[in-house]
Amino acid sequence: MTVHDRYANLEVGYDIPAKPGMAEADIQTPCLILDLDALERNIKKMGDYARAHGMRHRVHGKMHKSVDVAKLQEKLGGAVGVCCQKVSEAEVFVRGGIQDVLVSNQVRDPLKIDRLARLPKLGSSIIVCVDDLSNVAELSDAAQKHGTELGVFVEIDCGAGRCGVTTSQDVVAIARAAEAAPGLTFKGIQAYQGAMQHMDKYEDRKAKLDTAIAMVRDAVQALKANGLEPELVSGGGTGSYYFESNSGVYNELQCGSYAFMDADYGRILDQNGQRIDKGEWENALFILTSVMSHAKADKAIVDAGLKAQSVDSGLPFVYGRDDVKYIKCSDEHGVVEDPKGALKVNDKLRLVPGHCDPTCNVHDWYVGVRGGKVECLWPVSARGKAY
Repeated sequence: MTVHDRYANLEVGYDIPAKPGMAEADIQTPCLILDLDALERNIKKMGDYARAHGMRHRVHGKMHKSVDVAKLQEKLGGAVGVCCQKVSEAEVFVRGGIQDVLVSNQVRDPLKIDRLARLPKLGSSIIVCVDDLSNVAELSDAAQKHGTELGVFVEIDCGAGRCGVTTSQDVVAIARAAEAAPGLTFKGIQAYQGAMQHMDKYEDRKAKLDTAIAMVRDAVQALKANGLEPELVSGGGTGSYYFESNSGVYNELQCGSYAFMDADYGRILDQNGQRIDKGEWENALFILTSVMSHAKADKAIVDAGLKAQSVDSGLPFVYGRDDVKYIKCSDEHGVVEDPKGALKVNDKLRLVPGHCDPTCNVHDWYVGVRGGKVECLWPVSARGKAY
């Protein structure tokens, strides 16, 4: 089946926003588009970095929720698999052929645990995070019931203030229980410091990571002292991966947003004081939107409002232009300040969303473009898989 055959029975404007071969100018809006050249450069760059620093890279599937993007990250960037946050999300990637999946979260509901324990039957290696000793028995019982094996990461709260234990003694106790439990294998440590990823200053992020790394180092030493060698020490995000990869403690990264970039991540500064979207990474994800009204001389109204994006991290910015500015939005409308009247009805703009993860989750499709043409159409495979 060719790419064109796959979408032959889908109608542009109703089922899908575009078909391969169409001109970019004809894409139906609002929708998500991917600049494939920029995306591929980002993926290759992170892959090269990870290899050069002897790190595994497990990409964060919750960012794009796309099997196609994950497979591209494996192919071009040497990614070893994905992180997921929910069991249903993990199921999508497993069923899509991703063979190494970490549920980087706790799973406590009995039905969810049962579904998790069945996933290895589909041919994938599954690891799950644990921060409570009683969860070990729950996971073990389910794995035995289905004749499968689950890997266990002990999660350390290294500064995010969410899930995870805070003492080396607790790390050792959970690891020891997991290693002894039938159907489970202690695989290592989950230590992702999420609270500092978007801090503007490099020095501020480094200070937070120095504290986190010290905690993780103490935990690793305690595990080794008890004969429990962690195979993997996993963490690191787009705002911190260079700290973890040079720590001498971590050996696996979990970066996600680097591939797409968004406005909130883009504004953080590297060690030279430069925004990371001005050199380190490129914007590859955009909300394509169209001007649908210009009844007011100084304002253009576009069709990308709240229902096309998440604004929890701020409004999007108009990519590649400084003469117009996206200033507010309601359910179905976006207001673009246009003081010089540069825009006209049906003009299209590329918006860089404030926060890529929840923005991707409100769309069904990615439209991949290259050279002004639609090259591919990828479903947002795990959209809505929040349970």
